[in-house]
Amino acid sequence: MSDIVLDVKNLRVEFDTYGGIVKAVRGVSFSVPRGQTLAIVGESGCGKSVTVQAIMGLIPMPPGRITSGSAKLNGQEMLGLSPKEANQFRGVEIGMIFQDPMTSLNPTMTIGDQIAETLIVHRGYTKKASAKIAVDLLDKTKIPEAAKRARQYPFEFSGGMLQRSMIAMSLACNPTVLIADEPTTALDVTIQAEILELMLELKRTEGMSIILITHDLAVVARVADDVAVMYAGQIIESGSVDQIFYESAHPYTMGLKEAMPTNKPNEERKLMPISGSPPDLFHPPAGCGYFARCPHAMDICESNQPSGFRIAADHYASCWLHHELAPEVDALHLVGDQ
Repeated sequence: MSDIVLDVKNLRVEFDTYGGIVKAVRGVSFSVPRGQTLAIVGESGCGKSVTVQAIMGLIPMPPGRITSGSAKLNGQEMLGLSPKEANQFRGVEIGMIFQDPMTSLNPTMTIGDQIAETLIVHRGYTKKASAKIAVDLLDKTKIPEAAKRARQYPFEFSGGMLQRSMIAMSLACNPTVLIADEPTTALDVTIQAEILELMLELKRTEGMSIILITHDLAVVARVADDVAVMYAGQIIESGSVDQIFYESAHPYTMGLKEAMPTNKPNEERKLMPISGSPPDLFHPPAGCGYFARCPHAMDICESNQPSGFRIAADHYASCWLHHELAPEVDALHLVGDQ
């Protein structure tokens, strides 16, 4: 059996709007090994959520469309399936925790019934059997008094409990891959830590692979094995979590790190935000998407798309600064050889 559970290649997604065609995802490729966590990180609007929604078949068509690419789950192509065919995998082999649990859950159904519905639809369980499993899942996600809570409605839950309920629902059919889209958004730091620890524990006990969508580098450092940095609909750097944090090879990744606060007294420094704005994806730039904001931009960056330069084993960066003829940039601590 292959060690790669999910393999995505050259995924491109567009949206028709009144203003024109938005090229939201532009040639994204990545793979997720069995039992590992891949974090996809980047600013809001860079295409993180659209990427995973396209894989799940959740892009409304129209106005959206997948113009090219492949996404294989255990060797099975996920793109281009009909809703009926996709439902054989969604919620079964691949589960998803959505960004806002309050709007993702049905306010007219109890939490237990919503979890049980997944088991009834996908596994054919009876109502009684699925209700018992729903309570067990709530208990597994550390919701106190699970049997009582299963009979309550979403408005009776706190934000952290709603997120735990979403995790319980996504785990109902024992998925191979769990996609977590900003699972700690709007949660206070204490609850955030509990949710992250819960995900790590479930990965260890259930053997799942996880795709974590986030813009929070602190979350990435805590839970990820591998990291893909997205910008303007493209993955511009990828590698292990240590390579991304300690051997950053793209100016954008360095910019994200410089804008990240630290709680270490001996490392106090002024936060340096990334100046400028992301490019207009109605008319994506011909060259590097980061050209207009990059402090080390060169003439070639404006008109020529950089290839994925190999920095080290499984560490790649799309930046012309890694070309053998590029000038050295010591201030960035850029590493690697060509």
